Amino acid sequence: MISTKGRYALRVMIELARLNRDGYIPLKDIAEKEQISKKYLEIIVKELVSAKLLAGMSGKGGGYRLVRKPEEYSVGEILEVTEGSLAVVACLLPEAETCPRAAQCDTLPMWSELNQMIHDFFFRKKLSELL
Repeated sequence: MISTKGRYALRVMIELARLNRDGYIPLKDIAEKEQISKKYLEIIVKELVSAKLLAGMSGKGGGYRLVRKPEEYSVGEILEVTEGSLAVVACLLPEAETCPRAAQCDTLPMWSELNQMIHDFFFRKKLSELL
């Protein structure tokens, strides 16, 4: 399940893409437009800046902006920054140890297929498509 953090990150990114100016957009403007707590958005944009998906500038004229064109962002990369792995079951997490039952697990192929479908869907979907 995608949490509010992931959904709000997408909303921030969409709003920045929509405004798509050369300058920085104040976070308070985004918070007001999207009706999301500015405090909560501060946590989210900090992660997006750390992942180099956004650039931030403080002070007068400061705020946030995209560092790439909207068509160069995948929804998957945005969600992975805020949600972590999108794996559908614990045994498919990137850091998971190999399950001792993997060889005889009748459901593993199904989970693997679903996991790949979800990954492919989110990583093919571009931010520009959500505008």
